[in-house]
Amino acid sequence: MKIQAPYLMFLGDVPDQLAAKTAHGIVDWRREWCVGQMRLPGCGADLSIPDMDIVEGREAGAKTLVVGVANAGGVLPDHWTAAIVEAIEAGMDVASGLHTRLGSVPEIAEAAERMGAKLHDVRHSTQRFATGKGTKRSGKRILTVGTDCSVGKKYTALALEKAMRDAGMDADFCPTGQTGIFIAGRGVAIDAVVADFISGAVEWLAPEADPNHWDVIEGQGSLFHPSFAGVSLGLLHGAQADAFVVCHEPTRTNMRGVQHKLPTIQEVIDLTIRCGSLTNPAIRPVGIAVNTHALGEAEARDYLAKVSADHGLPASDPVRFGVEEIVARLKESFAG
Repeated sequence: MKIQAPYLMFLGDVPDQLAAKTAHGIVDWRREWCVGQMRLPGCGADLSIPDMDIVEGREAGAKTLVVGVANAGGVLPDHWTAAIVEAIEAGMDVASGLHTRLGSVPEIAEAAERMGAKLHDVRHSTQRFATGKGTKRSGKRILTVGTDCSVGKKYTALALEKAMRDAGMDADFCPTGQTGIFIAGRGVAIDAVVADFISGAVEWLAPEADPNHWDVIEGQGSLFHPSFAGVSLGLLHGAQADAFVVCHEPTRTNMRGVQHKLPTIQEVIDLTIRCGSLTNPAIRPVGIAVNTHALGEAEARDYLAKVSADHGLPASDPVRFGVEEIVARLKESFAG
């Protein structure tokens, strides 16, 4: 799917900031695409961008109303329908990351058909994928992998794309989740793809390219997570990664939502190489990205220095300290 920017961010009346995490991710990485936010009475979230109604958003140039929220069950509340229909009638497309399909709401479907608007349900791709083949393809790819889910794989991939471009490299972010799709304006929610076609979907997302081009592929889940390892493995095989960065959150002991203990960084490195070698025998780690949000600055720097020394790889917090050292290692590893 290809989502037209700029965006008017619709937050509805969500109760808090966390409920608008998708919208926050978009604003963090594509602020220039976001003309404003539309909030209904009682909304507890604020993106710190201008408040606008539909008419103001359209006058500011918005082409797509983005429902940038997450809620239990991914439902679209009935009382949001009027605002979405108003946006369609004002000439906007609509994009949503909720499980409820926009077109399943009769009023929205009718308005879209009448106005010729596009409805983007980013969790539900209409693209048909082949099964993965594992055949060597041109171009280079770097994948973010994790010791757990929700440890910063998307933010790390985006930070890598920016730093690689700043270093003069030809690099593109390849999103595999709903927020990443909004940020890139394209992509596929890999966790909603039928299992047989996961690796093929990633091959489609990061196809053959110029030998010097890098696709920076957003990872999902963890090879060690009992809930999501199947998605992570298919993604790894389809990525045919030349390089990978391990993402880690140091204060966790168990993996999110389960009782399984968090694997070590070295265990993730070893298993990623073992499994990734199926489609790229030359796969190698080039860095470690650590979410140090829960640590003070001095404690964070000490922890990163220890992790780097223990594994012989550059280690950094992408948001706090950047990923320039990881990019330098990447360039060094693939020079010539």
